[in-house]
Amino acid sequence: MITLGQGLHFSQYYNAPLLLNAANTGLHADGDMRVGLNYRSQWLTVPVPYSTSSAFADFSVNKAKEGNWFGIGLAFWNDRAGDGDLALTKVQTSLAYHMLLNENSTLSVGMSGAYAQRSVNFSQLTFESQWDEFSFNTSIDNQEQFITQKTNFADLGVGINYLYYNQNNFSLRLSASAIHINRPIESFYGESNKLGIRPTVQAEGIYKASSSVMITPSVMYSQQKQANELVFGSLITLNVNSPGAVSSTKNELVLGAFNRWNDAIIAVMGYRYQYYQLLVSYDHTISDFQRANQSIGAFEFSLIMERPYEGNNNTSAFSCPRF
Repeated sequence: MITLGQGLHFSQYYNAPLLLNAANTGLHADGDMRVGLNYRSQWLTVPVPYSTSSAFADFSVNKAKEGNWFGIGLAFWNDRAGDGDLALTKVQTSLAYHMLLNENSTLSVGMSGAYAQRSVNFSQLTFESQWDEFSFNTSIDNQEQFITQKTNFADLGVGINYLYYNQNNFSLRLSASAIHINRPIESFYGESNKLGIRPTVQAEGIYKASSSVMITPSVMYSQQKQANELVFGSLITLNVNSPGAVSSTKNELVLGAFNRWNDAIIAVMGYRYQYYQLLVSYDHTISDFQRANQSIGAFEFSLIMERPYEGNNNTSAFSCPRF
Protein backbone atom coordinates (compact mmCIF):
# COMPACT_ATOMS: atom_id res chain seq x y z
CA MET A 1 0.00 0.00 0.00
CA ILE A 2 1.19 3.52 -0.80
CA THR A 3 0.82 5.73 2.25
CA LEU A 4 -0.05 9.37 1.63
CA GLY A 5 0.59 12.32 3.89
CA GLN A 6 -1.62 12.56 6.98
CA GLY A 7 -0.92 16.18 7.82
CA LEU A 8 -3.82 18.62 7.85
CA HIS A 9 -5.70 18.11 4.61
CA PHE A 10 -9.20 18.08 3.12
CA SER A 11 -10.58 16.39 0.03
CA GLN A 12 -12.37 19.70 -0.59
CA TYR A 13 -9.03 21.52 -0.68
CA TYR A 14 -10.63 24.23 -2.83
CA ASN A 15 -12.88 25.08 0.14
CA ALA A 16 -9.96 25.39 2.59
CA PRO A 17 -8.27 28.45 1.02
CA LEU A 18 -6.18 29.58 4.02
CA LEU A 19 -4.80 26.07 4.54
CA LEU A 20 -3.92 25.80 0.86
CA ASN A 21 -2.14 29.14 0.39
CA ALA A 22 -1.72 32.32 2.46
CA ALA A 23 -1.99 34.30 -0.81
CA ASN A 24 -5.68 33.27 -0.98
CA THR A 25 -6.38 35.59 1.96
CA GLY A 26 -8.84 38.24 0.83
CA LEU A 27 -9.01 36.86 -2.73
CA HIS A 28 -12.78 36.59 -3.20
CA ALA A 29 -14.74 36.25 -6.43
CA ASP A 30 -17.21 39.07 -5.78
CA GLY A 31 -17.13 39.82 -2.06
CA ASP A 32 -15.05 41.42 0.68
CA MET A 33 -15.59 38.88 3.48
CA ARG A 34 -15.61 35.09 3.58
CA VAL A 35 -16.41 32.81 6.54
CA GLY A 36 -16.13 29.04 6.38
CA LEU A 37 -16.39 25.76 8.30
CA ASN A 38 -14.85 22.40 7.32
CA TYR A 39 -15.21 18.97 8.91
CA ARG A 40 -13.69 15.64 7.86
CA SER A 41 -14.24 12.21 9.44
CA GLN A 42 -11.85 9.60 8.06
CA TRP A 43 -11.78 5.79 8.26
CA LEU A 44 -15.00 5.26 10.26
CA THR A 45 -14.66 1.47 10.08
CA VAL A 46 -11.22 1.24 11.70
CA PRO A 47 -11.06 1.06 15.53
CA VAL A 48 -10.21 4.73 16.00
CA PRO A 49 -11.20 7.08 13.15
CA TYR A 50 -9.45 10.35 12.35
CA SER A 51 -11.29 13.68 12.44
CA THR A 52 -10.28 17.15 11.26
CA SER A 53 -12.24 20.38 11.71
CA SER A 54 -11.57 24.00 10.88
CA ALA A 55 -13.08 27.46 10.96
CA PHE A 56 -11.77 30.48 9.09
CA ALA A 57 -12.58 34.05 8.14
CA ASP A 58 -10.82 36.44 5.80
CA PHE A 59 -11.46 39.99 4.69
CA SER A 60 -10.35 42.25 1.88
CA VAL A 61 -9.42 45.88 2.53
CA ASN A 62 -10.07 48.56 -0.12
CA LYS A 63 -11.33 46.03 -2.66
CA ALA A 64 -14.35 48.19 -3.53
CA LYS A 65 -11.96 50.85 -4.83
CA GLU A 66 -10.01 50.63 -8.07
CA GLY A 67 -6.47 49.38 -7.54
CA ASN A 68 -4.61 47.01 -5.27
CA TRP A 69 -5.91 45.66 -1.97
CA PHE A 70 -4.92 43.76 1.18
CA GLY A 71 -6.33 40.56 2.62
CA ILE A 72 -6.40 39.69 6.33
CA GLY A 73 -7.33 36.24 7.62
CA LEU A 74 -7.71 34.10 10.75
CA ALA A 75 -8.03 30.30 10.80
CA PHE A 76 -8.35 27.52 13.38
CA TRP A 77 -7.72 23.78 12.88
CA ASN A 78 -8.09 20.74 15.12
CA ASP A 79 -7.03 17.23 14.15
CA ARG A 80 -7.42 14.06 16.27
CA ALA A 81 -6.21 10.54 15.52
CA GLY A 82 -5.52 7.16 17.06
CA ASP A 83 -5.98 5.40 20.40
CA GLY A 84 -3.82 7.92 22.21
CA ASP A 85 -5.94 10.86 21.05
CA LEU A 86 -2.98 12.32 19.16
CA ALA A 87 -4.15 15.89 18.57
CA LEU A 88 -2.99 18.94 16.67
CA THR A 89 -4.48 22.35 17.44
CA LYS A 90 -3.40 25.26 15.27
CA VAL A 91 -4.34 28.95 15.15
CA GLN A 92 -3.12 30.96 12.17
CA THR A 93 -3.17 34.56 11.00
CA SER A 94 -2.40 35.47 7.41
CA LEU A 95 -1.81 38.59 5.35
CA ALA A 96 -1.85 38.98 1.56
CA TYR A 97 -1.36 41.77 -0.95
CA HIS A 98 -3.16 41.66 -4.30
CA MET A 99 -1.75 43.66 -7.22
CA LEU A 100 -3.70 44.41 -10.39
CA LEU A 101 -1.26 43.80 -13.24
CA ASN A 102 -3.81 44.90 -15.85
CA GLU A 103 -7.56 44.70 -16.38
CA ASN A 104 -7.35 40.92 -16.84
CA SER A 105 -4.81 39.67 -14.32
CA THR A 106 -3.84 39.85 -10.66
CA LEU A 107 -0.71 38.80 -8.78
CA SER A 108 -1.07 37.94 -5.07
CA VAL A 109 1.59 37.30 -2.42
CA GLY A 110 0.91 36.22 1.14
CA MET A 111 2.45 35.02 4.36
CA SER A 112 1.10 33.26 7.44
CA GLY A 113 2.13 32.77 11.04
CA ALA A 114 0.64 30.08 13.26
CA TYR A 115 0.88 28.78 16.81
CA ALA A 116 0.44 25.01 17.06
CA GLN A 117 0.19 22.50 19.87
CA ARG A 118 0.62 18.74 19.45
CA SER A 119 -0.56 16.51 22.33
CA VAL A 120 -1.07 12.82 23.15
CA ASN A 121 -2.82 11.15 26.10
CA PHE A 122 -0.65 8.27 27.33
CA SER A 123 -3.38 7.03 29.71
CA GLN A 124 -5.24 5.72 26.63
CA LEU A 125 -2.23 3.70 25.43
CA THR A 126 -0.67 0.48 26.71
CA PHE A 127 3.04 -0.09 27.36
CA GLU A 128 5.34 -3.06 27.90
CA SER A 129 5.43 -2.37 31.63
CA GLN A 130 1.67 -3.07 31.80
CA TRP A 131 1.92 -6.66 30.50
CA ASP A 132 0.91 -9.05 33.32
CA GLU A 133 1.82 -12.28 31.47
CA PHE A 134 -1.78 -12.66 30.23
CA SER A 135 -2.82 -9.25 28.87
CA PHE A 136 -2.09 -5.54 29.05
CA ASN A 137 -3.42 -4.35 32.41
CA THR A 138 -4.16 -0.62 32.30
CA SER A 139 -4.38 -0.46 36.10
CA ILE A 140 -0.59 -1.00 36.25
CA ASP A 141 1.53 2.16 36.17
CA ASN A 142 2.77 2.77 32.62
CA GLN A 143 5.92 4.36 34.13
CA GLU A 144 5.61 7.38 31.87
CA GLN A 145 6.53 10.68 33.52
CA PHE A 146 3.43 12.55 32.31
CA ILE A 147 -0.07 11.27 31.45
CA THR A 148 -0.47 13.96 28.79
CA GLN A 149 2.45 15.12 26.70
CA LYS A 150 2.36 18.42 24.85
CA THR A 151 4.69 20.26 22.51
CA ASN A 152 4.23 23.76 21.12
CA PHE A 153 5.79 25.42 18.10
CA ALA A 154 5.47 28.36 15.72
CA ASP A 155 4.81 27.67 12.05
CA LEU A 156 5.46 30.05 9.13
CA GLY A 157 4.17 29.89 5.57
CA VAL A 158 4.38 31.85 2.29
CA GLY A 159 2.46 31.76 -0.98
CA ILE A 160 1.91 33.33 -4.38
CA ASN A 161 -1.02 33.35 -6.84
CA TYR A 162 -1.38 34.41 -10.46
CA LEU A 163 -4.95 34.97 -11.63
CA TYR A 164 -6.15 35.58 -15.18
CA TYR A 165 -9.79 36.42 -15.96
CA ASN A 166 -11.59 37.76 -19.02
CA GLN A 167 -14.53 39.20 -17.01
CA ASN A 168 -16.92 37.18 -19.16
CA ASN A 169 -16.71 33.40 -19.09
CA PHE A 170 -13.21 32.23 -18.07
CA SER A 171 -10.65 32.52 -15.28
CA LEU A 172 -7.44 30.63 -14.48
CA ARG A 173 -5.54 30.62 -11.18
CA LEU A 174 -2.02 29.24 -10.67
CA SER A 175 -0.90 28.87 -7.07
CA ALA A 176 2.27 27.89 -5.20
CA SER A 177 2.82 27.88 -1.43
CA ALA A 178 4.86 26.34 1.37
CA ILE A 179 4.32 25.86 5.11
CA HIS A 180 6.78 24.81 7.84
CA ILE A 181 9.38 27.05 6.16
CA ASN A 182 10.98 27.69 9.57
CA ARG A 183 11.35 23.89 10.08
CA PRO A 184 9.72 23.85 13.56
CA ILE A 185 10.69 21.09 15.99
CA GLU A 186 7.83 18.72 16.89
CA SER A 187 8.80 16.29 19.65
CA PHE A 188 7.39 15.06 22.97
CA TYR A 189 10.83 14.14 24.34
CA GLY A 190 12.99 17.09 23.38
CA GLU A 191 14.47 15.42 20.30
CA SER A 192 15.30 17.40 17.15
CA ASN A 193 12.41 16.15 15.01
CA LYS A 194 12.06 18.96 12.49
CA LEU A 195 8.97 19.17 10.31
CA GLY A 196 9.75 19.03 6.62
CA ILE A 197 8.85 21.99 4.44
CA ARG A 198 5.51 21.24 2.75
CA PRO A 199 5.24 22.81 -0.73
CA THR A 200 1.84 22.84 -2.48
CA VAL A 201 0.97 23.75 -6.06
CA GLN A 202 -2.50 24.13 -7.51
CA ALA A 203 -4.15 25.09 -10.79
CA GLU A 204 -7.85 25.91 -11.12
CA GLY A 205 -9.92 27.09 -14.05
CA ILE A 206 -13.51 28.33 -14.22
CA TYR A 207 -15.33 28.15 -17.55
CA LYS A 208 -18.90 29.33 -18.08
CA ALA A 209 -20.02 26.92 -20.79
CA SER A 210 -23.53 28.36 -21.05
CA SER A 211 -26.13 30.30 -19.10
CA SER A 212 -26.85 27.09 -17.17
CA VAL A 213 -23.49 25.29 -16.83
CA MET A 214 -20.18 26.29 -15.25
CA ILE A 215 -17.18 23.92 -15.14
CA THR A 216 -14.39 24.23 -12.54
CA PRO A 217 -11.51 21.78 -13.10
CA SER A 218 -8.59 21.81 -10.67
CA VAL A 219 -5.50 19.89 -9.61
CA MET A 220 -3.51 20.06 -6.37
CA TYR A 221 -0.17 18.47 -5.46
CA SER A 222 1.47 18.58 -2.03
CA GLN A 223 4.62 16.94 -0.68
CA GLN A 224 6.32 16.68 2.70
CA LYS A 225 9.49 14.62 3.08
CA GLN A 226 8.60 11.20 1.59
CA ALA A 227 4.81 11.71 1.72
CA ASN A 228 2.82 13.20 -1.14
CA GLU A 229 -0.74 13.85 -2.26
CA LEU A 230 -2.12 14.43 -5.76
CA VAL A 231 -5.82 15.28 -6.20
CA PHE A 232 -7.49 16.26 -9.46
CA GLY A 233 -11.00 16.51 -10.85
CA SER A 234 -13.77 18.99 -11.51
CA LEU A 235 -16.89 20.62 -10.15
CA ILE A 236 -19.89 21.31 -12.37
CA THR A 237 -22.30 24.05 -11.31
CA LEU A 238 -25.83 24.02 -12.70
CA ASN A 239 -28.10 27.06 -12.66
CA VAL A 240 -31.44 25.69 -11.39
CA ASN A 241 -33.33 28.98 -11.39
CA SER A 242 -36.75 28.79 -12.99
CA PRO A 243 -37.13 30.91 -16.17
CA GLY A 244 -39.12 33.57 -14.30
CA ALA A 245 -36.77 33.86 -11.30
CA VAL A 246 -35.28 37.21 -10.29
CA SER A 247 -31.98 37.54 -12.16
CA SER A 248 -29.95 38.49 -9.09
CA THR A 249 -30.93 35.33 -7.16
CA LYS A 250 -28.23 32.63 -7.15
CA ASN A 251 -29.77 29.17 -7.02
CA GLU A 252 -27.24 26.54 -8.04
CA LEU A 253 -26.65 22.79 -7.80
CA VAL A 254 -22.99 21.71 -7.51
CA LEU A 255 -21.77 18.25 -8.55
CA GLY A 256 -18.21 16.97 -8.77
CA ALA A 257 -15.81 14.06 -9.01
CA PHE A 258 -12.13 13.92 -8.00
CA ASN A 259 -9.37 11.35 -7.72
CA ARG A 260 -6.72 11.19 -5.00
CA TRP A 261 -4.02 9.34 -6.87
CA ASN A 262 -3.56 5.73 -5.69
CA ASP A 263 -5.92 6.28 -2.78
CA ALA A 264 -9.56 7.30 -3.37
CA ILE A 265 -12.34 8.36 -5.70
CA ILE A 266 -14.16 11.43 -4.32
CA ALA A 267 -17.80 12.27 -5.06
CA VAL A 268 -19.09 15.80 -4.34
CA MET A 269 -22.59 17.26 -4.14
CA GLY A 270 -23.81 20.59 -2.84
CA TYR A 271 -25.99 23.62 -3.18
CA ARG A 272 -25.35 27.35 -3.49
CA TYR A 273 -28.02 29.90 -2.62
CA GLN A 274 -27.16 33.59 -2.92
CA TYR A 275 -23.88 33.89 -0.99
CA TYR A 276 -24.11 30.60 0.96
CA GLN A 277 -22.60 27.32 -0.20
CA LEU A 278 -22.84 23.84 1.38
CA LEU A 279 -20.85 20.94 -0.11
CA VAL A 280 -20.72 17.31 1.03
CA SER A 281 -18.16 14.80 -0.25
CA TYR A 282 -17.38 11.10 0.20
CA ASP A 283 -14.03 9.35 -0.31
CA HIS A 284 -14.27 5.78 -1.65
CA THR A 285 -10.94 4.03 -0.96
CA ILE A 286 -9.40 2.20 -3.93
CA SER A 287 -5.94 1.48 -2.45
CA ASP A 288 -4.97 -1.74 -0.66
CA PHE A 289 -6.21 -0.14 2.56
CA GLN A 290 -9.77 -0.89 1.42
CA ARG A 291 -9.42 -4.33 3.06
CA ALA A 292 -9.12 -2.59 6.42
CA ASN A 293 -11.66 0.22 6.04
CA GLN A 294 -14.15 -1.63 3.81
CA SER A 295 -13.52 1.06 1.15
CA ILE A 296 -15.12 3.74 3.37
CA GLY A 297 -12.49 6.47 3.26
CA ALA A 298 -13.93 9.74 4.57
CA PHE A 299 -17.01 11.92 4.84
CA GLU A 300 -16.56 15.66 4.62
CA PHE A 301 -18.63 18.82 4.51
CA SER A 302 -17.92 22.53 4.07
CA LEU A 303 -20.09 25.59 4.64
CA ILE A 304 -18.96 28.93 3.22
CA MET A 305 -20.57 32.37 3.29
CA GLU A 306 -19.26 35.25 1.23
CA ARG A 307 -20.47 38.82 1.65
CA PRO A 308 -20.67 41.01 -1.48
CA TYR A 309 -18.65 44.20 -1.25
CA GLU A 310 -20.16 47.65 -1.59
CA GLY A 311 -19.89 48.85 -5.17
CA ASN A 312 -20.01 45.37 -6.71
CA ASN A 313 -22.11 45.77 -9.86
CA ASN A 314 -22.19 42.06 -10.68
CA THR A 315 -25.92 41.30 -10.45
CA SER A 316 -26.01 38.20 -12.62
CA ALA A 317 -27.29 35.13 -10.85
CA PHE A 318 -24.90 32.86 -12.77
CA SER A 319 -21.67 34.58 -13.68
CA CYS A 320 -18.00 33.77 -14.00
CA PRO A 321 -15.99 35.29 -11.11
CA ARG A 322 -14.94 38.93 -11.51
CA PHE A 323 -12.02 40.16 -9.44
